[in-house]
Formats: sequence, structure tokens, C-alpha cells
Amino acid sequence: MIIPCPHCGDRDVSEFRYGGDADKPRPSHGSGDLKTWHDYYFLFDNPKGPHAEYWQHVLGCRRWFTLRRDTAKNEILEGGR
Repeated sequence: MIIPCPHCGDRDVSEFRYGGDADKPRPSHGSGDLKTWHDYYFLFDNPKGPHAEYWQHVLGCRRWFTLRRDTAKNEILEGGR
């Protein structure tokens, strides 16, 4: 799969690290609710179809960005550029 890095251009997926679900709401900073943080980090859905994801270009610019991808077809829908 080719991922469009917004800073480096099109690159192979092997240069990137998947960072998780970009649609999932992050708990408030400084929140002491451990169950909420546990659920945020360790419990996740495995959606089929269009889905927003965080990616990091670890072998390039090292920047994080959001990408919208169809997980059923493994196609990039938007983002990255």
C-alpha cells in the first residue's frame, strides 16, 4: 500500500507506523479517571469500511498526520496531502 505523506509525498507503508483510531475521543488531559484512560488505550473497534486513522512517517519526516482509509478495500480516501 502506498501512503501519501503530507510532507514527503507518496511512500510505501513499510515507512509508517499506525497510530490508532482518529475518530475516538481522547480523555481530558490531567483526568485521573484510570478506567477511561485504560479504555482509550487498550479497547478499540476494528471497523470495516471508511475510517480515520493516525499515522507516523517513522522512516521519513517523523511527523504525525490523519488519514481516512477504507479498511475493507485498503484504499486511501483522503488525508495525507
